[in-house]
Amino acid sequence: MLEHLKDQPADKILALMAAFRADPRDDKVDLGVGVYKDATGNTPVMRAVKEAERRLVAEQTTKAYTGLAGDPAFSDAMIDLILGGVVPRERIAAVATPGGTGAIRQALELIKLAAPEATVWLSDPTWPNHPSIIKYLGMPTANYRYFDDATRGVDFAGLMADLGTVASGDVVLLHGCCHNPTGANLTADQWQEVIALLKSKGAVPLVDLAYQGFGDGLDADALATRAVVSGFEECLIAASCSKNFGIYRERTGLLMAVARDADQAKSAQGTLAFLNRQNYSFPPDHGARVVTTILTDPDLRADWEAELEETRNGMLALRAQLASELKRLTNSDRFDFIADHRGMFSRLGTSPEMVEKLRADHGIYMVSDSRMNIAGLNAETVPILAKAIVATGI
Repeated sequence: MLEHLKDQPADKILALMAAFRADPRDDKVDLGVGVYKDATGNTPVMRAVKEAERRLVAEQTTKAYTGLAGDPAFSDAMIDLILGGVVPRERIAAVATPGGTGAIRQALELIKLAAPEATVWLSDPTWPNHPSIIKYLGMPTANYRYFDDATRGVDFAGLMADLGTVASGDVVLLHGCCHNPTGANLTADQWQEVIALLKSKGAVPLVDLAYQGFGDGLDADALATRAVVSGFEECLIAASCSKNFGIYRERTGLLMAVARDADQAKSAQGTLAFLNRQNYSFPPDHGARVVTTILTDPDLRADWEAELEETRNGMLALRAQLASELKRLTNSDRFDFIADHRGMFSRLGTSPEMVEKLRADHGIYMVSDSRMNIAGLNAETVPILAKAIVATGI
């Protein structure tokens, strides 16, 4: 049997990490891996997470399974955080998942079960795992234009033109905030235009919300998702706790299916539980209980929100510093987009050849499509990156 297996293509980001570790240069800079890092290069455990875990260790009396959908209190807390009551709770089916990736996978499994002929539309570019999972599942897929390499902003005209060809019943995957990999986001008015267009086409939105709190703030980053939910009778939302709670390795996520009414939500809830059973039975619980403890305790929540704001503002400061340094070195404003982008990532909009030159000549590591992790920088490495970008001729 095993002799029939074919070698799978290497993960580009994992290969980049290995190359960075092997590089002997002292001034090398890792902007590839999509994990938040503080100024010391560490991914810290948040204060509120530490305290919630301390309480769990002291108070937890069992490690027995939770239900197939996970702890209902986790779903309730996350639904409130993300949707803020814009639709009745009875219209929402929800299951805990192994991280945001698990939520995306279960959402696609649900789509394949409910509408196997539906095409799943992805922004060009998008997070590489989106097309990878869709291809593995053998689902129809198509792309809509998103990023303009010339302006380093959203190609809104191209986006609207492509989404104008969506068929009724197709699923359109939307990044709720902090677009990965570009960092370029739709404005509030553009979101309303997209919602109106998709609604007129009879499409179903699937929102990937992986970075709530990393862009403009917890509520601001949820506004687009809430607008989508308010505008459609049904939609899917895949949420991750990896970034905003810093619990990457605990694999904590949630999939929501917003239904037309309570009866449809009940049916969707049973199907989501069935899909969990088929893939991994019971979802992970530790991270979910940490999140629930934080979100339901006023003091812990206040401390978490304060530390999350520190993280967000730190990334904004790095963006402003890099844009300012590049303006100083080039005497132009062509890199101002870096300060305008939001979230962990920005896309320089340059060629793989230039990205390789950055690595070979200056020890700057980023993904070949020129996505760079802003959180991989600190005040000392920003000038190094700026000089390398200018020297490379980007």
